[in-house]
Amino acid sequence: MDQTRLITLENVSKEYDGTFVLNDIDLYIRKNEFLTLLGPSGCGKTTTLRIIGGFEYPTTGKVIFDGKDITNDPPYKRRVNTVFQKYALFPHLNVFENIAFGLKIAKKSKEAIAAKVDKTLELLNLRGFDKRAVDSLSGGQQQRVAIARAVVNEPEVLLLDEPLAALDLKLRKDMQLELKRMQQALGITFIFVTHDQEEALTMSDTVVVMKSGYIQQIGTPKHIYDEPQNAYVANFIGESNIIRGVMVKDELVHFCGADFNCVDFGFKKNEAVDVLIRPEDVYIVGTDIGQLIGTVRSVLFKGVHYEMIIQAGGFDWKVHSTTMAPVGSRAGLSVVPFNIHVMHVEDETVITQEDRT
Repeated sequence: MDQTRLITLENVSKEYDGTFVLNDIDLYIRKNEFLTLLGPSGCGKTTTLRIIGGFEYPTTGKVIFDGKDITNDPPYKRRVNTVFQKYALFPHLNVFENIAFGLKIAKKSKEAIAAKVDKTLELLNLRGFDKRAVDSLSGGQQQRVAIARAVVNEPEVLLLDEPLAALDLKLRKDMQLELKRMQQALGITFIFVTHDQEEALTMSDTVVVMKSGYIQQIGTPKHIYDEPQNAYVANFIGESNIIRGVMVKDELVHFCGADFNCVDFGFKKNEAVDVLIRPEDVYIVGTDIGQLIGTVRSVLFKGVHYEMIIQAGGFDWKVHSTTMAPVGSRAGLSVVPFNIHVMHVEDETVITQEDRT
């Protein structure tokens, strides 16, 4: 991935009828990056995408594209194309004609159009579909046609607004891998909007987690999963055990009535903190060696592991393990220091942006 910054949002806010849906956003996107804006409905992710595409203009702030201020440029003057959740294909045109539409508007020659459409059909695994009516295609095939129509003009950036939302689960999973393959083959920047954490973790180079018009955290999928900045991010990305605790001192935290060694430092002495432990990082051990002792309240078989709720230390622990402890049994729980992640108690008014490397 190229490290060059292609798009920069500087202090961007957006107000509708006296309500700010974006609050002073600072964000940059690099060339050839797959960046995902992730968050629930109303968090500002689609508004951010539309501001980048020129479909909305910010109330305050700037949009910089490759060093040029494009804040007030209309969409047709921006080197971006958009794929919407509703693919908006032309039902009266076949696949070839849908893909060629933008090239015809640009007054390209018939030979150039044919060559570009043919190349795009091959890239998106649509060879042989050129004469098909779009309403005869499956959802996944229609999505490919919509993407083909968007990329055939060779934009520098492709904006994708929840394009997988209408697909069934299996096809959605298949298309996650397909979209990543397309992005790498095309060598262009993808900016993807979703509320689905699995989509974000599967496809992205960079994930931007948003809430209530603020950026909560920016980082690689692994970094955000392993090192969430606050309880909101931890809950939104993956399953979590989040317990209120006290940071006794560097590398020692107290929760559930016991002291635990950890690897975190830099907190105030006896500061109230949130403690994150992922379900797969809680180990079931003997009651003679467990850091906590509890009672198994429920067991679900999930295929590759059991999901258990174990009540211990006044908290209902979610535990994922290949070892099953039956309901009603006593079990010891153990967590190694590296798997304990201590976070500042969430403050919605203080949002920081991690340094990106």
